[in-house]
Amino acid sequence: MASEPLMRTVELRKYYTSTRGVNPLSRAKEKVVKAVDGVSINIPEGRTLAVVGESGCGKTTLARTMALLIPPTGGEIYFDGRRVDGRGVSDREVYRKLQMVFQDPDSSLDPRMRVKETIAEPLRGLTGMNGSEVKAAAMESLQAVGLSADFADRYPKQLSGGQKQRVAIARAISTKPKLLILDEPTSALDASVQAQILNLLVDLQRRYSLSYMLITHNIAVAAYLSDVMAVMYAGTVVERGPTSEILRKPRHPYTLALLESAPKPDPLNRTLLETEISGEVPSAINPPPGCKFNPRCPFAESICTEQVPPLTLVAEGHDAACHFLGKTA
Repeated sequence: MASEPLMRTVELRKYYTSTRGVNPLSRAKEKVVKAVDGVSINIPEGRTLAVVGESGCGKTTLARTMALLIPPTGGEIYFDGRRVDGRGVSDREVYRKLQMVFQDPDSSLDPRMRVKETIAEPLRGLTGMNGSEVKAAAMESLQAVGLSADFADRYPKQLSGGQKQRVAIARAISTKPKLLILDEPTSALDASVQAQILNLLVDLQRRYSLSYMLITHNIAVAAYLSDVMAVMYAGTVVERGPTSEILRKPRHPYTLALLESAPKPDPLNRTLLETEISGEVPSAINPPPGCKFNPRCPFAESICTEQVPPLTLVAEGHDAACHFLGKTA
């Protein structure tokens, strides 16, 4: 019997109301932006879920909603065996076990705080540690990310990009959380530094039995770090399952195009893209009817503009939302 996931969502929704272009004196209706529209995903304990998709598909909004940084419009969020999206749940209790690492360390680190103060901040706010315990725990986290004690008194401006991200990770693991939500944690870094940070994350996961939720548009990063994958398109999950299975045999036309459009590092074949995804990402305010991918899908037929395809099981633990799954088999 499969164990209960550490975190899961049930039909999670996050809508925004847009008033741009609406005359306040008229009776025009406010426009609704469906950034996250009915997402159900699981994060297994001790493993990594990667959420992949194009920019603007709702990945970061999903992450911030699950991290309780923004309130959901609807649906349910469960973490560590209890529902956490409603009233009566202590933020302090949740955040001690759930932390987030953001894409840009320059914007997530306070330039006026020394490294030791940055790492100690969540310890003071979320744990019952005293001063000496906070200091010891902060130094332990600093060393865990590969930085010596000499860095403790430095300010962010005295650090490189990779060192700043290591400090952000040290702050996130300082409370001994169960889950880290990683929002594009390497995209702002140089290629060689990206590899160092990815290897650090693998090491920390093994050392502390961490679970990760990885937000990325980089298929290579998702393939390296994740165990399971969810592919998002226009606010919805169109395919989910084991990473190895999806990479080996993608079933949704969008997933197939996403994988085939990734650049291949072959110096003898300088064709950058094998497949280019035609068209544009649909409007979140006025999405196309039926399957949201239908205007860009090479397999689309009339039913695709009339009915939203449900997620359908195609293999053990692997499902996809398409009316014509036989064409991608």
